[in-house]
Amino acid sequence: MTANDHSRFPFFNEAQAPDGAAGWESMYPYFLVPSEETREEENSRFWFADTMHWSRGVHPFDSIGAEAVYLGAGQNSTRIFVLPTSLGLDVRVVNGYVYISPIAVTDPEEIGRRASFFQERAGYYYANWDELYGRWKEKMLAAIESMRTLKFTPLPELDPVEVVTEARGRSVSWDVIENYHRLIDEFFLVWQYHFEFLNLGYGGYITFFQFCRQAFPQISEQDVARMVAGVDVLAFRPDDELRRLAVLAGELDLADRFAGFTATSAADALLDALAGTENGQVWLKAFEKAKDPWFNYFAEYGFTHDQDTWAGNLSIPLTGIARYVAKLQAGEDISRPVARLREERDRLVAEYRALLTEEEARQFDELLNLARTVFPYIEEHNIYVEHWAHAVFWEKAWELGGLLVSAGFTRERDDVFYLNRFELDTVLFDVVESWAIGVPARGSKRWQAEIDRRRGIMAALQSQVAPPAYGIPPEQVTDPFAVMNYGVTTERVQEWLGAASGGDARLTGIPGGPGTVEGVVRVLRTENDLGLLQPGEILVAPITAPSWAAAFSVAVGVVTDIGGMMSHAAIVCREYGLPAVVGTGFATARLKTGQRVRVDGETGVVTILTEAGE
Repeated sequence: MTANDHSRFPFFNEAQAPDGAAGWESMYPYFLVPSEETREEENSRFWFADTMHWSRGVHPFDSIGAEAVYLGAGQNSTRIFVLPTSLGLDVRVVNGYVYISPIAVTDPEEIGRRASFFQERAGYYYANWDELYGRWKEKMLAAIESMRTLKFTPLPELDPVEVVTEARGRSVSWDVIENYHRLIDEFFLVWQYHFEFLNLGYGGYITFFQFCRQAFPQISEQDVARMVAGVDVLAFRPDDELRRLAVLAGELDLADRFAGFTATSAADALLDALAGTENGQVWLKAFEKAKDPWFNYFAEYGFTHDQDTWAGNLSIPLTGIARYVAKLQAGEDISRPVARLREERDRLVAEYRALLTEEEARQFDELLNLARTVFPYIEEHNIYVEHWAHAVFWEKAWELGGLLVSAGFTRERDDVFYLNRFELDTVLFDVVESWAIGVPARGSKRWQAEIDRRRGIMAALQSQVAPPAYGIPPEQVTDPFAVMNYGVTTERVQEWLGAASGGDARLTGIPGGPGTVEGVVRVLRTENDLGLLQPGEILVAPITAPSWAAAFSVAVGVVTDIGGMMSHAAIVCREYGLPAVVGTGFATARLKTGQRVRVDGETGVVTILTEAGE
């Protein structure tokens, strides 16, 4: 095969590093990068970009996420619950971007052997879902609190006298090493918890989906999804808080204060103005109450150190509130259409159920109940993991950056993110031991030069977007995580491969939200661009985070590069009744701001109607 062979995507060894990024491989742990030793295995498989979680080139320290995520996914799929048709997802970093490869089980005998284990183990969780999910929440909150208690304070000139008077026998400096190890351990533990339920959740939905497709051959993916929609989940609570605060602003005659507020406006100026009035103070009290925990919420997915939380950048939630205030002033209803969704859901269930025999209807009811039972976890877990846990983790990582600066080891707080987790462990020991001996750190100049080199490499890597895939397309994609979260199905991969050459006026993806709409494209690559979105436009993005919900009150449709029926973008769009097509692979590359397109959320087709400016 050649790099131009359209039966496959390029191989890793055919990927060219961008100018200025030579030697990028040295920044990451050896097991995360392609190598000569693993080339034959890598070239035999299919890899797709995880730009849902890492939308840009990943810094060395931030690559810990790729380690933790796919360790957790693998052990739960392969070793704990024993999914019959798939093992874990292998992972590599290529030119700074994260790529994953589902590992399928294809031997019928092995599938049958694994199925017996799965039925016993998954069956226990399905039968005790609510109780076990309650215990899961307790475990997660305990892990988050454990990270929150860790301290990374600058090293003192001398140990406190209590080290002597209490005969502790250990220096406080060792807390730096111990707490770093605890931070890393808790992060990995959080991601093991993350996948304790997730693939089981996908499995419950897929089983219902497969039953429906067999019982009703003409049923659309959208109709199946609608029968599970309209369920209250925790993930909508942050946006619900913005809506509530917008309503309160109107009730307190404060709407004019929010006029014209955008993401580039100064949050402090607005808050100070509100604090100057009695009604403003009432509103601010409600605002402060909402901040913890609902503003501990990333504007993206929380996988890199440089992302803002709502609490860290109050302009983000204030912009959402301002948009809702404007809609209320225009006489629009800003409530989430839950009642309508449930009415539609119940109608569809009744119509399809009436077509079944008594025995089929009983099975339909059981599988639908299971799908609705597991659905809340599929979306809610992100609040606990990607938002609450990650917010604390990155806060502590920034504290480590401050510790290195205070010790004179580095110049900038963000220098720490140019070290991978193993290198940082070594650096911290250097800092602690040098402090203990009373000499300058041995590696400061060496590492500062390396950090400076890596800054240039990262800039070069992030100047390019990630190719959607590498390697040989599989005959069949069976991994539930790849299918339901990423939308990487057998059919979709073939469509990506054919679409890579461009030239078609249509893009195909997965139906993500109901309905059909036409509008003007607005391509947005990060949450920092949300202020550019105008009412009535089609939002086109690599992926939309749940925290973009306020933008959905402006857009009339959504198109994404990646995502499946159970991706956040699809779930949110269904719950807001917004036409959407997810998992197109090339939307941000093929579509341009100003083009007019038709988004068909029923068939998963995006059609270019006119070019920009026509």
